Amino acid sequence: MKRREFVIFASGAAIGWPIAARSQQPTMPVLGFLNVESAQGYAGPLAAFLKGLGETGFVEGHNVAIEYRWAEGHVERLPEMAADLVRKQVTVIAATSTPAAIAAKAATTTIPIVFESATDPIRLGLVPSLNHPGGNVTGATQTNAEVAPKRLELMHELIPAAKVFGLLVNSADPALADDQVKDFQAAARTLGVELHMLYAHNDDELEKAFVEFSQLRAGGLVITTDPFFTSRPLQLATLAARYGVPAVSKGREFAAAGGLISYGSETAETFRLAGIYTGRILKGERPADLPVQQATKVELFINFKTAKILGITIPLPLSGRADEVFE
Repeated sequence: MKRREFVIFASGAAIGWPIAARSQQPTMPVLGFLNVESAQGYAGPLAAFLKGLGETGFVEGHNVAIEYRWAEGHVERLPEMAADLVRKQVTVIAATSTPAAIAAKAATTTIPIVFESATDPIRLGLVPSLNHPGGNVTGATQTNAEVAPKRLELMHELIPAAKVFGLLVNSADPALADDQVKDFQAAARTLGVELHMLYAHNDDELEKAFVEFSQLRAGGLVITTDPFFTSRPLQLATLAARYGVPAVSKGREFAAAGGLISYGSETAETFRLAGIYTGRILKGERPADLPVQQATKVELFINFKTAKILGITIPLPLSGRADEVFE
């Protein structure tokens, strides 16, 4: 080989080798993140999910890509969003709300799904068993749906003379709403009180529901566990204050923002657990082998300042059970 030909050959090899090497680098896995609400409303839980993902060694943009799909409160958008993630052949779908989990399960039987849900995944048909989920679905569940009727008991304890209470329900999510309403109605029968249903699935309807409640002769308002409500603690607390409504919801944020009382499990913990499971599946574990995790810690928060404004006396036994009070 002539010297000039050798130089050209060597130069071509030097240029071509990095291109070939790059083409052989492993492709970054893509995670599909599906939620019924907005990124703004779920900033805290999303941070917890990413923290859990990081605990397994995965960092967004470094060794995993994330395709986000936020339905902005429109449940009807979820099936197409889930189908789109399936078409893109993402490695795992993190369905981080109950409606999202239902949509994801309907969209695929092969792509692994990790759900975060506020209700019983067996009753929803997501898994046949908590310990042995089988199939392509597993995840983490809050105890909020199970403890939700306890919120009615707490309101009855605060306002024992009341015979009627309002129950705020998201009419756009019947799968979750119907499941909870049955439990609340059973609790109401046990307490000997009546429930007046109030429905809201957007911001305008939410204010109308509080106006309607203020016109009732009801003791207090119980807010069901639903992504639409849990992503709006400040808005709910503001409306409760504006219309003088004694209300109970879930999450510390509601009571801290001026809501009367909050009771339920911590959403951030189940999102962290879902993040860990997602990372473990990215590493090769199967959903069928990962038992559904349950958050067991339930917290009670009371706003004494709001109680005073509403003319409600907090019983000592109840205040003694509080994890935190706001004064």
